[in-house]
Amino acid sequence: MRIGLSFDLKDALTHATGEPEDALEEYDSAETVQIIEDAISAERHNAIRLGGGREFLHNILGKKVDFVFNIAEGRGSYRSREAQVPAVLEMLDIPYSGSDPQCLSLCLDKPLTKQIVAAAGINVPRSNTIAGVDELAAFNWQDFPFPAIIKPAFEGSSKGIRLTSLVESARQMTESVSGLLNAYHQPVMVEEFIDGDEVTVGMIGNSPPQAMGMMRIIPKTENKHFVYSLEVKRDYKRLVEYECPIKLPDQTIKAISDASRKSFEILGCRDFARIDFRINSNGVPYFLEINPLPGLGTYSDLIIMALKMGWTHRGLISAVLNAALKRYPQWARA
Repeated sequence: MRIGLSFDLKDALTHATGEPEDALEEYDSAETVQIIEDAISAERHNAIRLGGGREFLHNILGKKVDFVFNIAEGRGSYRSREAQVPAVLEMLDIPYSGSDPQCLSLCLDKPLTKQIVAAAGINVPRSNTIAGVDELAAFNWQDFPFPAIIKPAFEGSSKGIRLTSLVESARQMTESVSGLLNAYHQPVMVEEFIDGDEVTVGMIGNSPPQAMGMMRIIPKTENKHFVYSLEVKRDYKRLVEYECPIKLPDQTIKAISDASRKSFEILGCRDFARIDFRINSNGVPYFLEINPLPGLGTYSDLIIMALKMGWTHRGLISAVLNAALKRYPQWARA
């Protein structure tokens, strides 16, 4: 089978004037693309690089492929950017891996995602979304719980989440929100900080999806309020330990597992995803966000978790590919 590989290379893009320092954080490395290409080839398929953006449009129209393995994050700062490549593929009737445009657009919108999972009975932190400075000035924060975490509403890869994103008061929050509104040109979430363990869950497959693993992120040095920020992720080998399998009470693990499967299904995810939780002092998990297009590089949480669970890097990519192919009867046995 001829399998196209759609991706956005970090090195192929440049910062636009006025963009924040982490604007290209989501995009992939050449090493990651090579690993995925090797995994596709190991499954006895022909891998065809399609790239992203205009290059992808040119190649998808000019190169015949039977299927696309998609890791493209999309271009621009639009909340629907992750849906760009899948939408083109659906228009051309080309099957592909991963979630569909509606799911990808929904899950990048953190406030809307939280509304949906909360309506399904999953615990979420209390939050408010601020669309502009006028709204920020008018809001009454008297009853809002602090400390709080401040984050852009439509970003992934911890973009905009820094060590300074944890705020202790309405005054500090106002300054931080104003900065993010100016830097990212999108709404900003002010979210109750759940002061407990951070756990991420890897999901693989469909009907039903399975929890590939759960991983707890533990700071190496004692921290009053640990934030799994961009600075920490960039220096993870020095700053954190990854506990996998996790050592938490059975009832907490079951609650995390149930919430993971339920959120994966109600949001319409397919093939794979990563879901983040914080656990409060009573062992209750709170849904933070879901990534239906998680990174597959050596530095990504999903791959770190997979390796700790006994998978190989190539084996996880093959599992995602085969889960996707099973959704298309014509290719399930290819």
